[in-house]
Amino acid sequence: MKTLLRTLLSLSLIVWIGAEIFFPIVAAITFNTLRPDTHTAGSIVGQLLRILHGMGLVAGMVALAVLALAPAWGIYKPRAVLAPMVLLVVMIAATVYSQFGIIPAMERDRMAAGGAIDTADATDPTTIHFNKLHKRSELVEETVLLLGLATVVLIAWAEGRSS
Repeated sequence: MKTLLRTLLSLSLIVWIGAEIFFPIVAAITFNTLRPDTHTAGSIVGQLLRILHGMGLVAGMVALAVLALAPAWGIYKPRAVLAPMVLLVVMIAATVYSQFGIIPAMERDRMAAGGAIDTADATDPTTIHFNKLHKRSELVEETVLLLGLATVVLIAWAEGRSS
């Protein structure tokens, strides 16, 4: 059972953090391939981001559940899993904020700008707000990635303490 739970924990973190690492690459390729049509590229990247968030939320809940069960199964010491669990909760909260706060607000701004933000006036308050939200979205994704890497380090540390 210990091996199964450790495998689930590792797999959930690999899926989430791996997706976070490769998402900017996919986004860059999409925008470079569809350079003349940034509206379509943005729509594709937006849909991919929604998928990434769904994967992250499921993977985060699995990892959180495994870490919560780990002390009872004798996998990790109770105090060793507290910090990774806190980081996972923050990662999940940031993902929820991005998925249900930032993305819908960006979509409202895009629609208010006539459906295509790239053709709107750059000095328009809606465009300015959209760009501000876009930067915030990037910051949230970077934060989730860094917290995910820190979680991996803390779990590796907990692994060493459980021996």
